[in-house]
Amino acid sequence: MLKACLNGGRRRDEHPAVPLTPAELAADAVRCAEAGVAAVHVHPRDDGGVESLDPAVVAAALTAVRAARPGLPVGVSTGAWIVPDPAARVAAVRAWTVLPDFASVNAHEPGAAEVAAALHERGVMVEAGLWTEAAVDAWRRWPTPTGRLLVECMAEPVEAALADATAILAALADATGIPVGLGDATGIPARRADTPAIDAGPPDGCPPVLLHGEGPATWPVFAEAVRRGLHTRIGLEDTLLLPDGSIAADNRTLVQAAQAQLTP
Repeated sequence: MLKACLNGGRRRDEHPAVPLTPAELAADAVRCAEAGVAAVHVHPRDDGGVESLDPAVVAAALTAVRAARPGLPVGVSTGAWIVPDPAARVAAVRAWTVLPDFASVNAHEPGAAEVAAALHERGVMVEAGLWTEAAVDAWRRWPTPTGRLLVECMAEPVEAALADATAILAALADATGIPVGLGDATGIPARRADTPAIDAGPPDGCPPVLLHGEGPATWPVFAEAVRRGLHTRIGLEDTLLLPDGSIAADNRTLVQAAQAQLTP
């Protein structure tokens, strides 16, 4: 599964094609869906361009995307930098009038378990963001079902990001007893033919895994996800550059470059 991450916290002065308004998010979602993505991840912005969990702001973004591309799954972030107070994040989720298909919750953040529970209560699929090995332990203590795990390599140096991917995936394998990915010399055991991959959603409820990086590590981690057979994502939230180092024109161009790496 390839997801497009359309904007994140990216500013317009960083790239002129960063979508901010509901109409811009909708148009970008359509272009990325036409290029082959299975879902989009957006950070709704208020009139000042600031990330927001406000019900009206979230509703405007989701409604615009769904009107432009019916049936395309669309998710949002609940990052603590948007609303620092955990109780306020929970309150915001409970006040949403239009619900996303999924929402990411960073397991290491204060109040993450409560935010995940509020999303689940409202019928929103929870994506658990795992930035570190310790976050895996935090996630395993959640009582809330998780629909997808996001292994997010936040270090920008390539070697550090790939090392983080290896460590977090290994921690997941240890925690769940399910080998993650295809395995190679990086230390993750190869999956036996009779053992379900974590990506397949085994009977014990272990969710599928999406692996991605950001900045200079975006494309190397993308290639690692593809090689391991894991879900991944691409978009201006993570990188402004194409694999050859040139500046991407927009999100659709990034998706097209990603699709080229996915096609044998």
